[in-house]
Amino acid sequence: MGEHALPTIQITGGRIIDPAADRDEVGDLWARGGKILPAGETPEGADVVIDARGLIVCPGLIDVHVHLREPGNEEDETIATGAAAALAGGVTSVACMPNTIPPIDSQAAAEFVVLQGRRARQANVYPVGAVSKGRKGEELATLGQLVAGGAVAFTDDGAPVASAALMRRALEYSKMFDRVIMQHCQVPELTVGGVMNEGFESMRLGLGGMPAAAEDIMVARDIRLAEITGGRLHIQHISTERSVELVREGKRRGVKVTAEACPHHFSMTDERLRTFDSNYKMNPPLRTAQDVEAVIEGLKDGTIEILATDHAPHAPEKKMRELDQAPFGIVGLETLVPVTATKLVEAGHLSWPEVIRKLTINPALLLGIPKGTLHAGADADITLIDPSMKWTIDAAQLRSRSKNCPFHGWEVTARAHTVLVGGEVRYTLGGIVREATAGV
Repeated sequence: MGEHALPTIQITGGRIIDPAADRDEVGDLWARGGKILPAGETPEGADVVIDARGLIVCPGLIDVHVHLREPGNEEDETIATGAAAALAGGVTSVACMPNTIPPIDSQAAAEFVVLQGRRARQANVYPVGAVSKGRKGEELATLGQLVAGGAVAFTDDGAPVASAALMRRALEYSKMFDRVIMQHCQVPELTVGGVMNEGFESMRLGLGGMPAAAEDIMVARDIRLAEITGGRLHIQHISTERSVELVREGKRRGVKVTAEACPHHFSMTDERLRTFDSNYKMNPPLRTAQDVEAVIEGLKDGTIEILATDHAPHAPEKKMRELDQAPFGIVGLETLVPVTATKLVEAGHLSWPEVIRKLTINPALLLGIPKGTLHAGADADITLIDPSMKWTIDAAQLRSRSKNCPFHGWEVTARAHTVLVGGEVRYTLGGIVREATAGV
């Protein structure tokens, strides 16, 4: 085998779950030359044998919502450190948000992200382009040039597209490239000075509130704009009961609307802010128990078809400021699998195949990337999950450059064990990967 030749890999005895093919069976999976081999094709020998007994073998997980902070805030994260954190979480492909400095609003900026991702040789990195120039919400960015640079979707992310006229134009233009507009749904005027969800807890703590209505109103507006334009709309990090209902209604009317939910929004409530710990400060904020229940119901009935992290790293010195001064956001890539498994699978809300569908083929279809499946000829991006491993999340052990983790100290079940990208083992906890003896 040449120095750069990709090995022939045999993954043995795992529970193979590939929702794209409705496959759920115990068996062997083979890959050669960086591609998945047909089920019946078994080469004479393998260069690498991976013992997957007791493990789930599934397509590499895809996270459609991460912040990698490069360029501009490399003290928080870089494309290399973020992509490494992704692998430790079982994620083989990430779509990174454009709120960098400068923003990803040009072809060159998108190409920079693609190039840095390739250099890092960790997870696959796909840039998401800005909707507007400078993310200022005033005029459309050059969407066609962004697509040429590798952009797989468009969003202004943390700066919602406040102008209905601009949002309408974006939905119309993006149809030409069959790209989705991802929106952080929030009416900015209603959340100025807000630190947490507006309600009993914010009043009790004397903290500025961010009303659920700020999200609901923008979700309703954008669903209607998607309806009249025929454009594709994706609601990022949905967090309120009414927003989930609106998406459900929109789908019933045939609107091209999708939504994602983050682990923090289905596992915690605004009561966590009683500690004044800035690691519970995110945007959209933690909501009420009723909202959490609605998000879980949306995940169960398919209203919300994607799980994403909104991985938003911030250096410790930034998060250590007073609560009203600290930035919004938490890291999430490395805790995605355990928190989802513990709060959704163990709790009886979703099965493993249902969870994996929301982390593989559904995100791949949203972004239009050739990933998310184990069918013959597909890229050998493969994640092995230990579904029964019990462990305690320790923020200090995270591979991300930042440690702003709200799940520190949680006792959880399940963990990404071994991860392959393009037929190469790029991450493993060890003990199951065996290379064939040289010369055999």
